[in-house]
Amino acid sequence: MKFGVCTDIQNVSLVKKAGFDYLECTVVSLMPETEHEYEEIVRKYQESPLPIETCNILLPSTLKIVGEAVDQRAIKQYVEKALPRVKQIGADTVVFGSGGARSAPENFPRSKAEQQIVSFLQLIADVAEPLGLTVVIEPLNKKESNMINSVPEAVEFASKVNRKSIQVLADFYHMDEESEQLTNIVDASEWIKHIHVADTGRLAPGTGTYPYAAFADCLREANYSRRVSIECKWSDLESELTTAMKHLQYYITG
Repeated sequence: MKFGVCTDIQNVSLVKKAGFDYLECTVVSLMPETEHEYEEIVRKYQESPLPIETCNILLPSTLKIVGEAVDQRAIKQYVEKALPRVKQIGADTVVFGSGGARSAPENFPRSKAEQQIVSFLQLIADVAEPLGLTVVIEPLNKKESNMINSVPEAVEFASKVNRKSIQVLADFYHMDEESEQLTNIVDASEWIKHIHVADTGRLAPGTGTYPYAAFADCLREANYSRRVSIECKWSDLESELTTAMKHLQYYITG
């Protein structure tokens, strides 16, 4: 089991000091306006004392993949540029959350929205597979998106796409927000290739009342032994990183 943190590269020294194994950075950070800016970003990632193993925030909220305003050419150009950059910085897993990009407009036919998401996932699989990348579908709570709000829904989409590069993520925060059964992790064990965690109020693990013992039991029952990334809001990053790491070790690997 590896533990990582979703944070900016500038915090990497603190993350390493606290004992974490990797960083999870954003795909959108790899898409600045100029090549010079990109070269500077890549240099920072490649010189990082911790590996960048996973990336989240795949799409900017302005690049819609659902609705009447979908620009297929722009989506294709973005994906074909972004994913090789993910590979270049050493990551192998990309999180497809992107609630703003995938939410359906009001009164938009759900069946059409679902088909648009499937089409997007097929496109991204075409680009990801030759690069050896895995894309994990992240269920989001309904405040962040009206599409794919549970682990079973994410599995349904992954099944429809039926590509080895399209898998599923389980996020403790979103599951708690939706009162989703943690046992869905066990039921979807063959699909789940990444985990996100937080605690009450989406704060750091160990600061709230999330049922970590039950969560850890489900990970063990699912034989999950891959990566667990903290994705949360920090009140005091340096001090909370150490506490959060000890919390995860106690419950998940203890």
